[in-house]
Amino acid sequence: MADVRKKPVGVFDSGLGGLTAVRELRRILPHEDIVYFGDTGRVPYGTRGRDTIIRYAKQDIAFLLEKDVKFIIAACGTVSSTLPHEYSDALAVPYTGVVASTAAAAVEATRTGHIGVIGTPATVMSRSYERAIRALRRDTTITAAGCPLFVPLVENGYFDRGNEVTHLVARDYLTPLRDAGVDTLILGCTHYPLIAPIIGDVMGPDVALIDPGRETAKYAKRALASSGLLNPDGGRAEYYVSDDVESFHRLSEWFLGEYTGGDVKRISVDEYEV
Repeated sequence: MADVRKKPVGVFDSGLGGLTAVRELRRILPHEDIVYFGDTGRVPYGTRGRDTIIRYAKQDIAFLLEKDVKFIIAACGTVSSTLPHEYSDALAVPYTGVVASTAAAAVEATRTGHIGVIGTPATVMSRSYERAIRALRRDTTITAAGCPLFVPLVENGYFDRGNEVTHLVARDYLTPLRDAGVDTLILGCTHYPLIAPIIGDVMGPDVALIDPGRETAKYAKRALASSGLLNPDGGRAEYYVSDDVESFHRLSEWFLGEYTGGDVKRISVDEYEV
């Protein structure tokens, strides 16, 4: 009988931003095998309609289930905010998005109870972070802003701290949150940690930035440990995309940092029925 512990952890995102979650998984859970799917052919999800987002997410999950994963992480704030719980709760393997663990970290970090949330338009309109935060602390003040240009900027490599274009966009999006007095800011998309230095420059040093990839990786470790599913001796990674693999090779090092390595293949996720 196969050892379930040795099955991989499945991670998916609308593009390459979810690699920031993989980076944290490699750091926190170095012995886990990982299968990552980035839907680079259909990025971004956050500006699409709800039904389309749900269909894309179901196809992504179907691909990961075909890879016989033991645990699925939606490293995508849009999917985490949109996919119905009735669907994710019925999956054959444990599933988590990024919202609950990230909201909990923000509630723990805030000093004044004024938390900011930035994300794709779909994430912000869903108010998922607001509900998760208020379930933990009812008196919290929440200021949210959609940042639709951040994902394409990151996906196209505009994430260097000195990039004037991204700085200009960040100032436009973030100045109202800074002026509102938030002391904690949720980076509600796993692409955003790549531009965290730029976001930090705009928000100032006293604002805590909450990284959803890091918080979700910490949650995954707790969940796998409590279920007896920690892999004692793995550590491989496989990467799949739905568009050009050359873009992955060019950008993945920036997302993964020192945790590079692993084969990358292109697949057609449209073929998966939901």
